[in-house]
Amino acid sequence: MNWERSIDLLQVHCQGEIGKVIVGGAPEIPGATMLDKMNHINALDDSLRRFVTFEPRASVAMSVNLLIEPARSDADAGFIVLQADRAHPMSGSNCICVVTALLESGRIPMLEPETIVRLDTPAGLIVARAVCSGGRCVSVSLDNVPSFAEHLDHPVDTPRWGRIRADIAFGGVYYGIVDVGQIGMEIAPANARYLAEAGIELKSLLAEQVAVKHPTLSGIDEIAYVMFRGREPDGAIRTCTTLKPGRVDRSPCGTGSSANLATLLARGEISVSDRCISRSIIGGEFVAEAIGETDIGGHRAVLPRITGQGWVYGREQLRLSDEDPFKGGFALSDSWGPQVGELG
Repeated sequence: MNWERSIDLLQVHCQGEIGKVIVGGAPEIPGATMLDKMNHINALDDSLRRFVTFEPRASVAMSVNLLIEPARSDADAGFIVLQADRAHPMSGSNCICVVTALLESGRIPMLEPETIVRLDTPAGLIVARAVCSGGRCVSVSLDNVPSFAEHLDHPVDTPRWGRIRADIAFGGVYYGIVDVGQIGMEIAPANARYLAEAGIELKSLLAEQVAVKHPTLSGIDEIAYVMFRGREPDGAIRTCTTLKPGRVDRSPCGTGSSANLATLLARGEISVSDRCISRSIIGGEFVAEAIGETDIGGHRAVLPRITGQGWVYGREQLRLSDEDPFKGGFALSDSWGPQVGELG
């Protein structure tokens, strides 16, 4: 068997959300910046994304992170999030997976009790502070990119639920954030399928009714995800981010928690130095903290810090061959849902 060409991955999850990390064998991606490289994948050549995120090598409930050399001199590494629908500029859970993989594999030297890792992403520079002990990356705190609310309580007309209201906010990608009670549901594991389908339906409706365009980052001009939001009796915020082709994030969602933090700041419900707990559909938790504020294109923006934990659980090697009958990958609606045709 010829293994001269292969892709090496570390298998990692963050609070149950799989975020594998490509550590070797990936082709060079053209572009002067991480944003250029992401746009190249999305606009010109998505063969690597398809290979690592589609069947028979992958499943719907996971992401893959492309680890590459940084394009900026002040970063230790760069990465791009690859998902079933496209490459994305940033993800908190995936960023935690990347930092954990870099440190526990020795690709970046681990210093105890804390190691600082600077990551070049299409959304900007992410500074991560990893608490380290006994050779383990115990937790990771991400200083995420400036996050801001673009619209609060924006009306959205829906055939199924009538007129609902959504907060439109950026936390590394754009979110439509919907209080889950508006669709007559609560965030619980038994409701995951309904929430996933509702989120994909709302994402399509938002694309028709709401236009977004990041004021400084070209190519970031769509609402990537719908996140449902609920309040817990202890004050925590229950989150459920929905992703194409029709699934829910297993983690509390770092960029979604950042976007929600921006809505709380915009409403005057929090101030700088305040923190809140984001709790996932399966009970995992992130701490979301407002460590500062700034201005982005006229928007009042929060500087979020997201803290969570990743876990390296295995290694994987994918064989590359032009003779592979499904090197472009495939997806079927029995597991990927009825939206599978939109994945291209």
